[in-house]
Order: sequence, then structure tokens, then C-alpha cells
Amino acid sequence: MKDGFVKVAAISPDVKVADCEYNSERICEGIAKAYDEGCKLAVFPELSVCGYTCGDLFLQNVLVEAAEKAVEKIRDFCVGKQIFVVVGAPVVACGKLYNCAIAVYDGKILGIVPKRNVPSYSEFYEGRYFETGEKLDNVDKTVYCGDETEVCSKAVFRCRNMRDFCIGIEICEDMWIAGGPADRLCAAGASVICNLSASDETVGKDEYRRLLVKSASGKCNCAYIYSDCGSGESTTDLVFSAHDIIAENGAILSESQPFGKGYAVSEVDVEKLATERIKQNTTPSYPLKEIYFDCALSDTVLTRNIEKTPFVPQGEGDRAARCERVFSIQAHGLAKRMVHTNCRHLVVGLSGGLDSALALLVMCKAAEIAGFDRSGITAITMPCFGTTKRTRSNAEKLARALGVKFEKIDITKSVQRHLKDIGHDGITGDVAFENAQARERTQVLMDFANRTGGLVVGTGDLSELALGWATYNGDHMSMYGVNGSVPKTLVRHLVRYYAESVADIKARRVLEDILDTPVSPELIPAKDGEIVQKTEEIVGPYELHDFFLYNIVRWGFKPSKTFRLAKYAFNGDFDDETIYRWLKTFVSRFFAQQFKRSCLPDGPKVGSVDLSPRGGWRMPSDACKTEWIKDLESCDPSKQG
Repeated sequence: MKDGFVKVAAISPDVKVADCEYNSERICEGIAKAYDEGCKLAVFPELSVCGYTCGDLFLQNVLVEAAEKAVEKIRDFCVGKQIFVVVGAPVVACGKLYNCAIAVYDGKILGIVPKRNVPSYSEFYEGRYFETGEKLDNVDKTVYCGDETEVCSKAVFRCRNMRDFCIGIEICEDMWIAGGPADRLCAAGASVICNLSASDETVGKDEYRRLLVKSASGKCNCAYIYSDCGSGESTTDLVFSAHDIIAENGAILSESQPFGKGYAVSEVDVEKLATERIKQNTTPSYPLKEIYFDCALSDTVLTRNIEKTPFVPQGEGDRAARCERVFSIQAHGLAKRMVHTNCRHLVVGLSGGLDSALALLVMCKAAEIAGFDRSGITAITMPCFGTTKRTRSNAEKLARALGVKFEKIDITKSVQRHLKDIGHDGITGDVAFENAQARERTQVLMDFANRTGGLVVGTGDLSELALGWATYNGDHMSMYGVNGSVPKTLVRHLVRYYAESVADIKARRVLEDILDTPVSPELIPAKDGEIVQKTEEIVGPYELHDFFLYNIVRWGFKPSKTFRLAKYAFNGDFDDETIYRWLKTFVSRFFAQQFKRSCLPDGPKVGSVDLSPRGGWRMPSDACKTEWIKDLESCDPSKQG
């Protein structure tokens, strides 16, 4: 449970209709399996102790009393086990019969939750037997299994040791109707919703069920555990498939396929969910009664999928769709700026690298959207001390292939003169030596744009902004930055997408060579015509930095938790020491370089992570990194025993 991870299970055991003793044994077996696997929460189907399809047998005292004895057996089985168990049973309260969920923890019944929405349509006729749970809204307690027990029609269950682990319970139909209990429960702080269900199987219903669970978890920013009836229910009129689903914040983590094993297990991240709710200040507040339970914190073995490249979808189709949408957002953003400023001339510094190539591709599309000819686009290459023949050649080839104007302005003499003016020897490769080149390039672009009535399009990407890998008032500055919220790992795929799906053969060939070129600012003289200043050798792999960026900025994770996730995701790719070293670099640079992000030019937001000072990220430029570094150093692999 450390770092917010809670292992949960949705279980559909075999049942025999109306055989409560048999069913309780199967439920106990499911609890034992989940407990042995480290689960802290196990959810069973609706009316699981007796079977959902008992019909008029629900009106027999024999069945109701047998169900209560079965719950008592399950309660006793849970003694000494720190696992929150939810089972379904018919319960008599205030002289009426209710379809209920029973919350059991460590040998104690914490509460009884009645079903609020009782369906009596189509194949469902629960209203024949059960009252709606709303009738128990003013009832606090009842006697069940020999003890005075909470009736929790309006309550959540919260773990004292991990307050973000807060459980709300609803039953089947409650999810299928508008304004179900989950909305209110989550507004009261529930991070996990348990749904005990009996959803019969019909053609296409599995996909609709899956969509509902995903939507419920996304809308409420919660984990949603859906446990469905399965094998053993009566097939007189209906068939149940044990379609168990575990979802989190709009994504399915695990599911048992219909007519499968009836067992789904995964880890949900309640810390992430809680952080997301804090960010979203439009989330309503709806105070409800809280029932507490204690659960010792322990490490949770991770089995859920952790994406190495969270900004880049893994499926080819999803990746292409993502690239198309991002490219469209960039281009339409720039087109609007062109129309608004009545600008018909765009200027870009084309280095022969990925970022400037993407910017030029976006400019071409923006001109098309705005109804302007590509002849109004000028790509300028500005060779200096570190420029290689390969990048210079690719810059020219790409400009020619795309049909834009191309200018070559050698800035070597200008930079040498400037270095001499400030007393620099022109040889020492220090920060002034490097930044003088970047600032001279920006001056050329700005003045060229002024002369032609144009607009300078920025090329810097999100990953560079996070690390501060840009020269202040050099490549850091432009009149509109189209790549400002595009991470480096996605830039590569965007260029590849264009090369494979849009570009003609000439443009494709040069883009493919650009994709194969090492990432470099080319500010240090080349050796034997080859790039010697390789960015990822200096600041670290962008694959790691984008992972750090996503988890720390998007989800607010501690560096120690991010380190844990990175070790899991990149197992076999990077050793622990390497991940730790670059994560420490990321945290240090992220804090130190905020001043560059505080004055960024305009640019379109394309994803969930954005460092724009006007909306995406507001941070003091002089904030201290101390607490973040301290947290990270607590898991320094060199100091672990």
C-alpha cells in the first residue's frame, strides 16, 4: 500500500442457486486466494451468498436466514486478515427485504449498504422482492449476524493508515442509471467504488458494460471495481458471464473476459486519484458519514502496466491517431495567429534536427489552413562552429522538398566579432561560447522577420523546457512556439508520422535521415565532420526525462515514487543507478531552470502536461528543490542495504 498502491480483486466464484453454505465456501476460497496474492480489497457479485437468480425464494425465510449464516461464516473466516471484503446478500431491516452489500474487515462487519435503484423492467423484476435502499436513509443501525451493525446508505469506508484509500459501494443498477450513488460517494471522498453486479449477457452488452465502467471511473476520478455474476446462476431465462472489470480514471487495468475465469486483479493508485481531485477544483464536495478501518502499510508488488513512454501510445493505430491530432492542433494554432496578425510570412531557423523539422512541417500545414502559399515561408540555416555537413545538407534538402524559401546565413564571423567585443578568446568552449551562437541565430531570425513583416516560429519542445535545455533569449525565444507542449519522445513520432503518411518521396528520404541524426545543439566544433555534442550524453536520455516529467508534473508524484515506477517500467533497459542519477538531474534542472519557463512565448497546448506560465504550470522561479531532493535521496540505490 506504500506510494498509494492498493492491490484489489474482482471475483466471480462458482455458485449454486440457493445453496448458501456452498456459496460461502467458494467465497472464502476466493478471499484466501486474493489475500495470499496481497490484495487489500476483494469484491464479490450481487447477492453472491445465495445467488442472484433465486426468484421467489427470496421471500422464503429459510433462504434469508441461511444467507445471514453464510455472511457470519465469511466474517469469521476474515478474522486476522487485513483485507476489505464486500459480498452481496438479502437483508431484512425495519421489516422489509433489501438487496445489500456487506462490508467485512478483519472479522467485523463494518456496514450494510442497501441497493438504491431496484430495477423492474425487461428481464429484471427485483421490485417484486426488494425495497429501494432510499427507505433506509434515516436508519443508522440494525442487528445482523448477532451484532449491532451500521446501515450505510450514506457512508464511505476510509482507511486510517492511508486516508486516500476510501471505499464507496454501489450495486449493479446504480451504475447503469443517471446520477447514481458513485457521484455522491466520490464527492464525499471515495477513491475506490465497488460495484456488486448481476449483469446478464446479451449480444454486445460486454462492450457497453466496459464503456460504462471506464466512463464511471473517468468521470469520478476513481478506481472502479466491477464484480459480475457468473457460473452457476440459473439459466432458466438468463446467462451470466462473470465479466469482472477493474478500471482507474478512465482506463481499464484488468478484466476477466466474459465466460472466462471470473477473476480480475490489479493495483490501483489511490494517491494519484487523490492528487487529481485536488487539482480539479470543480470537483463537488458532498460530506457523508465516514466509517474507519485500520490496515498496516506494506509494499505492494506491482503487476499493472506502467508505460515507458506515457506520451506515446503503444498501438500503431492509436499512435497514428495521436500524431494526427497533435499535428492538427499545432497547425491550427499557428494558422489562427497568422490570420489574427495578418501575417503572410513565417520564418524558422532550420538546423537539420528533429524539432526544427517538425516546426517547418507545422508551418506548411498552417499556411495551407490559413489559405497562404508556402512561398511565404522562409527556412534559414545559420552554420557556425559546431554545424556539420549532414545537418546543413538536410536543412536545405528539406526546405527544397517542401517548396519553401531557403536562406543560408553563416554567423561565424558575427559570433567571432561578438566574442572579441566581450573579451572572449573565441576558443574556450564555455557557456558564453555556446550561447553567443544561439543568441546570434535568434537575432538573425527576429530581424529577418521584421524586415519581411514576418513571424518567427519557435522550435523548442516540452522536454527541453522541462530541463531548461535552451539558451535564455536565444532558441528559448520566438513569436509563437508550436512545439512548446510536445515532448521529445513524441516529436520523433510526429516527424515519422509525416514522413510515412504525408510526405512525398524526396521529403521522406531527408526526414528519415533527420530521424537517424543524433540530437544535438551543435554548439561545439565537430570532430572529423561528426557531431560531438550529443544532448542525451549530457542531460540524460529523453525517454527517461519524459517519464519523469509525466509522473512528477502530471500526477504530482514524489521523486521516490517516480523512481520506483521507473525501475519497474525500465527494468532491463536501465539499471537503478542510471535511473537515479538522471532523475536527480531532472529534479535539479527542473527547479533551477524555471526562470526560462516564466517568460515563454505563446504556443498551443496539445496534451495533459504543459509548462506554459499562463495556464499549464505556475511556479516561482526561486522555489527550492530541497524537499524533493531529500525525498529522492531516501531511496538512493548506493545506500540501500
